[in-house]
Amino acid sequence: MTDDPYKATLSPQEYQVLRQGATEAPFVGEYTDTTTQGVYCCRACGAELFTSETKYHSGCGWPSFADAKDAAVTLHEDRSLGMPRTEVKCKNCDSHLGHLFSGEGLAPQPLPDQRYCINSISMTLRPTG
Repeated sequence: MTDDPYKATLSPQEYQVLRQGATEAPFVGEYTDTTTQGVYCCRACGAELFTSETKYHSGCGWPSFADAKDAAVTLHEDRSLGMPRTEVKCKNCDSHLGHLFSGEGLAPQPLPDQRYCINSISMTLRPTG
């Protein structure tokens, strides 16, 4: 799929984050503090990305997850800010989701010591139960 269909279905802000790699402001996203149980899906294509079982409050200003669903995301080196980071993209549609940080000690045990720092605007929550 080319970017044109996404431009027609996403808001300008969604398009900027998902297709152009922008970042939403911290502490403003709709899922930053939510504790609703469910599955977080890519806003661009609907692919399942994360579950509420691995979501935790890290205090960073964006939703944080200790792990992604199997084979749901791809990881890419990102040096756009002059330092190495790991960009997280939807494996299905290659949309930008956020970044992955490891070894910070923020994730609750026994979850992996990782923080998938994800833009709320890049996801939709499908509640369960």
